[in-house]
Amino acid sequence: MSEAITIANIYKLFERTEAQFAEFQKEAERRNVEAERRSAEAEQRNAEADRRNAEAERRSAEADRTMEELKKLVRATTEAVNNLTTPLCLFTEEMLEPAVVQLFQERGIDVTQTMSRLKSKRPGAAMEIDILAVNGSELVAVECKSRLSKDDVDDFLDRLQRFKLAFPQFRDFQVYGAVAGIEIDQGIDIL
Repeated sequence: MSEAITIANIYKLFERTEAQFAEFQKEAERRNVEAERRSAEAEQRNAEADRRNAEAERRSAEADRTMEELKKLVRATTEAVNNLTTPLCLFTEEMLEPAVVQLFQERGIDVTQTMSRLKSKRPGAAMEIDILAVNGSELVAVECKSRLSKDDVDDFLDRLQRFKLAFPQFRDFQVYGAVAGIEIDQGIDIL
């Protein structure tokens, strides 16, 4: 048979239950403290992330402002260089034209006419020739540069292939090309 339950047994049962409940409350409080600590850490991380985002936005705005300033500076510099380049190019062409005529005459090409800045706007053959030295059946198209590079020579050779398309009035002429410069990159003179 089963033993009889006494008040002492019930009291012990309540004591054990009370001890378990106290243990449970301690664990619940510890978990609450841990949750609050984690929540505070999360808030700190969120605040740090917000601070970093604000800093990134500030830097992005600063970069945008700096980029706009650089764009303005590039536009102003480009304009200033263009304003310098055009007179320098004209000066170079005017300085080289008499020398070109003399040089070709010394080589047996009797130049009877020169033209400066001859332009064609024909589709597929638009171009400008700085100096054109012409006699009855021959002509020399001259590209003038203040500083002459290999790329300038290559570009002129490509354009020269389209010369008769650009200027059909010279289709029956023997066409020669020449490049001239005040300052010539090393190695260009032996091309």
